[in-house]
Amino acid sequence: MTVMSPAALRSCYGRGVGELHVFCGTRHAVGQVGMAGSFVLLLLVGLGSGGCWEVPALPCTLYNSCECGFRPDLNALDCDLARNVYGQHMVREQLVKAVKTFVETERPSKPLVLSFHGWSGTGKTFVSSLLVKHLYRDGNRSPYVHRFSPILHFPHAQNVNQYKDDLKLWIQGNLSACSRSMFLFEEMDKMHPGLIDVITPFLGPSWVVFGSNYKKAIFVFVSNSGGEAINNVALNFWRERKDREEIQLNDVVPALTKAVLADQEHGFWQSDIIKQNLIDVIVPFLPLRPNHVRHCVRSELEQMGLASEEDVVHSVASSLIYFPEGENVFSSTGCKTVTFRINYYL
Repeated sequence: MTVMSPAALRSCYGRGVGELHVFCGTRHAVGQVGMAGSFVLLLLVGLGSGGCWEVPALPCTLYNSCECGFRPDLNALDCDLARNVYGQHMVREQLVKAVKTFVETERPSKPLVLSFHGWSGTGKTFVSSLLVKHLYRDGNRSPYVHRFSPILHFPHAQNVNQYKDDLKLWIQGNLSACSRSMFLFEEMDKMHPGLIDVITPFLGPSWVVFGSNYKKAIFVFVSNSGGEAINNVALNFWRERKDREEIQLNDVVPALTKAVLADQEHGFWQSDIIKQNLIDVIVPFLPLRPNHVRHCVRSELEQMGLASEEDVVHSVASSLIYFPEGENVFSSTGCKTVTFRINYYL
């Protein structure tokens, strides 16, 4: 790990925090695509603290990285994760490393496939928005970034076969238009089992998409499933008086994977994506401690242009429910309800 120079550190912490955007994306595909509906992006914003290590920004000329507005700035991504994401050391470590390796590979053998897991309110949606922000010139407004919600796009179990056809056409059409496309699947724990398998060929090394190197694409799966297993690991570390930063991937992944595979209502239930080991990196999100919640409150107050009043910070943090009962170690909703509660206490 390289420690940033003072100038680079100032650059990192001198960047402005992200703005809140609600955007309905337009479809961008070649040929006939049957997917209906627009994609709604709701980005949660936070402000954090932490050190930065230096990851060189990649020039546009590197491996045609500017195609489709793909302009990765991994140093900015690392800075944003360090400043604005709380208590998630594994997220920063795993995500920056995986994306850096993938982007710097001229001819990747397969698309990059990431799977985010964790309790509600721990930052999964926010981190996915930061990833998009620092990989595409137009950020979350990019027409080459596609979000899917099972509730919005695949609501009816009786229509699964039609959804499969639509999804396959959608992905193939958009990969033909842009090999650097990104596809984000939210709430995988609510996805109809079997539906997601239709994209399995796009995740491996041997599929062919005419006129496109689909292996440059990025797929992100987001799920609450496995969150309880992650919470149990974090709780055991706390009870043993170990620092949460000592938690490593191999402490979490076995229990997390077991929980996901046992969930018969999860989108990955008996999925070929799992059987063929097509997920490159599992990214676990730890439950948030009260001090992390206080950081969220201060950050939100700053976003609102208000002074960080400690009485409001204390009131909001104290109003949340913590678990386990009697120990009150972790927030049961993370930072998810912080904005609403701030408006109540102002």
